Amino acid sequence: MAQGQKSNRALVRGAEQALDQFKYQVAQEVGITPPPDGYWGDLPARQCGAVGGHMVRRMIQLAEQQLAARPGAALPPNPPAPTVRPGR
Repeated sequence: MAQGQKSNRALVRGAEQALDQFKYQVAQEVGITPPPDGYWGDLPARQCGAVGGHMVRRMIQLAEQQLAARPGAALPPNPPAPTVRPGR
């Protein structure tokens, strides 16, 4: 992503710094040398995608562990689907 474009934002305020640290940690674990200046645009998309993919796997694993630790806990209900009027 080019500098100045910020379409991907953290859903939880204040999580940006933790996610950034997590990205660098996962990159090192995968064997990718993180860019020292913080600009990931010079790395091939395959390497950046590998970092993102491993981040998602680890976050899903963490969420599953948290859900498994709370027996009987369910996910919050889905919001109701919007009604669609015919002819629109």
